[in-house]
Amino acid sequence: MIKAVRGTRDLLPPDTETWIFVESTVRDLFRLYNFQEIRTPVIEDLQLFRRSVGEDTDIVSKEMFAWEEGARAQSEKAQWLALRPENTAGVVRAYIEHKLGDAGRLQRFYYIGPQFRRERQQKGRYRQFYQIGAEVIGPSSAGSESPAIDAELLEMLAALLDRLGIKGWTLELNSVGCANDRPIYFKALKEALKDVVDNMCVDCKRRYETNPLRVLDCKVPADQPIIEKLPRLGDYLDESCRAHFAEVLKILEATEVPYTLNHRLVRGLDYYTRTAFEFTHGSLGAQNAILGGGRYDGLSESLGGPAAPGIGFAIGEDRLVMTLQESGARTVAPVDVYIAPLGPGMNTAAAQLGRELRRRNLIVTLGDETFKLKKSLEVASKQGARFAVIVGENEVKSGQFAVKNLATGEQVGLGRDQIAAHVKNPA
Repeated sequence: MIKAVRGTRDLLPPDTETWIFVESTVRDLFRLYNFQEIRTPVIEDLQLFRRSVGEDTDIVSKEMFAWEEGARAQSEKAQWLALRPENTAGVVRAYIEHKLGDAGRLQRFYYIGPQFRRERQQKGRYRQFYQIGAEVIGPSSAGSESPAIDAELLEMLAALLDRLGIKGWTLELNSVGCANDRPIYFKALKEALKDVVDNMCVDCKRRYETNPLRVLDCKVPADQPIIEKLPRLGDYLDESCRAHFAEVLKILEATEVPYTLNHRLVRGLDYYTRTAFEFTHGSLGAQNAILGGGRYDGLSESLGGPAAPGIGFAIGEDRLVMTLQESGARTVAPVDVYIAPLGPGMNTAAAQLGRELRRRNLIVTLGDETFKLKKSLEVASKQGARFAVIVGENEVKSGQFAVKNLATGEQVGLGRDQIAAHVKNPA
C-alpha cells in the first residue's frame, strides 16, 4: 500500500471543518483591516531565499527542498529552484516584479497556503505545512515606516486570536534594531562569546563565525544559561530605533493589547529589523510559538527592488488548529436539520424540502426512504443534528411535518413554511 510521504499528512473531515472555520474567520477579520489576498507560486528561484532569509539560517542551509532544473534546449539555462519555505520573500518578489511601489501607497496583502521544509517531524510541525500571513509594504512616503503600522498589525492579531476563541496567549516583543545598530552590537556580542562559545552546541559555534545574532535564537537547553548572560540588543539601539519601539508600545497600551518584553527574541530570519514579535501559547509545549513576524525595512533593496519598508507575520496554521482543538473550542457548525424520509417515493419529497431549507441558510442532511424511523433518528444523532424532520406520505399530503428537537425530545407539527423559523429560534 502506498502511504503519504513521511512528514506529510491528509486533512480529513471533521478536522477540515476546523481549518475552514479558521480561514473564514481570517478572511472576514483581515478585510476589516483592508487587507487583500495575494497568491504566489510555491516554486521560486532558490536565490530568492538565499538572499532574503539568509544563507546561514537553518531554513536555507538545512531545510529547503531545492533542486537543479536542467536546460531542455540550447537556448535555456539550468536553474536552481526551491519549494517555498516561507512566503514573505515571495510577496516582496511579486511587489518588485509587478512594480507595485509605483502606486505610491501601502500594499496590504494576506495569504493562506502551503510551505515546505525538510525538518524533523514533531508536534505540530510537518514537511508540508500551512501558513496564514500578512504583509504591509510600500514607500516611506506612504507611511510604511510608521510604528503605528506595527501596532495595528499586532492589535489585529490579538483580535484574531480572541475571535477564534484562543485564550491564554502571550505576545512577546523585542526590537532587533537596524543597520546602524548591528555592527556595534555584533562586536560586543562576539567579544562576549569568544571565551564561552567552545562550550556551546555545534550550531552556535558555526553561527559565531557567520552570524552571531543567530546564537540568541538557539533552543538547546544547555546553552541557555550562557545566552542569558550575553549583552542585550536593546542596550545598543540608536535613538530612532528606541523612539520607534517606544511608540509601538505606547499604542499597544492605548489599545489594551497586553505584551511581554523578551530581550532575547530575534526570530530566525536575517531580514528582520526593529520590531520583532511572537505570540505563544502554553498548550504547544517547548516549541510554543503560534505565530511570529517583524519588520524587514531593507528586504526589497536586498532583492534588487526600490526602498520599501515593510512588516509582516506568519501563523503556523497547523499549530493554530492544534491549539483550537486542544482548548476544546467549538469550530464545527452543527447540522441544523436531518430530514428523515419514510416509505417508498419519499426521497423526492425530502429532497424538495431540503432544497427549501438550505435556501434559508440551514445546514441540512438527507436520510433515505429505506431507513426505519428508529434508524433515521439514530443516524441524525450520530451526525450531531439539532432537529429531525419526518417526511412520510401523510405529512406530504397534509403539509404538516413532525419536527423533533433531538436535544430535548420535544416534537411539534409545523407547516413547511414554519420549519426554518422554528429551527433558527426554537424557543
